[in-house]
Amino acid sequence: MPPVASAGQPGSGGTGGGFAAGGGTAPAAPPAPSAPPAAGGYSQPTTYSKGQPTPARGTRVPGAAAQSAPAARRPSGSPGSAAGAGGRVRKARLRVIKADPWSVMKVSFLLSLAVGVVIIVASAVLWIVLNALGVFDSLTSTLKDVTGSDTSGGFDLMEYIGFGRVMVFTTLIAIIDVVLMTALATLSAFIYNTAAGFTGGVELTLAEED
Repeated sequence: MPPVASAGQPGSGGTGGGFAAGGGTAPAAPPAPSAPPAAGGYSQPTTYSKGQPTPARGTRVPGAAAQSAPAARRPSGSPGSAAGAGGRVRKARLRVIKADPWSVMKVSFLLSLAVGVVIIVASAVLWIVLNALGVFDSLTSTLKDVTGSDTSGGFDLMEYIGFGRVMVFTTLIAIIDVVLMTALATLSAFIYNTAAGFTGGVELTLAEED
């Protein structure tokens, strides 16, 4: 007498017509596709096919947890959070601990040279304007009237404030200005480096708007 298969065993009438006479096994049914993760990272039991085990409510779905992890780990200073905050200002505190004397000398030389050129040009323009207005002639005639010397050997102001003399004097002043400004700026760099070694240097606060 052949054995009778129970309801949950392979080879029974409900599941089985799957058993062949030679004792082979029936092919397994393909697994049903899993449901997409719900909002908040929890599973939806109603989307599972009949016959599959349904996870309990509140079970975390691995895919949803992986998707929510980057958003949770995003730092507050990221561009997205900065744009959401709106108008945040990032500040940085820096300290000037050394000034290179060679670079200070080059910059101060160029700046003092520019100042010297400006002095020469301004002096030339000023002399031309005053001469065109007749200021020098008026001063010369006034001095002749005061000293009472109307002869050719009298006091002539233009011998002392002529254009050539003024330009030579202004050029000497510009050269002295270039030398002194360059030397003082370089010396100031050495003095600052020495003082910064004891005090730590000048502290600056820089701000950058997002």
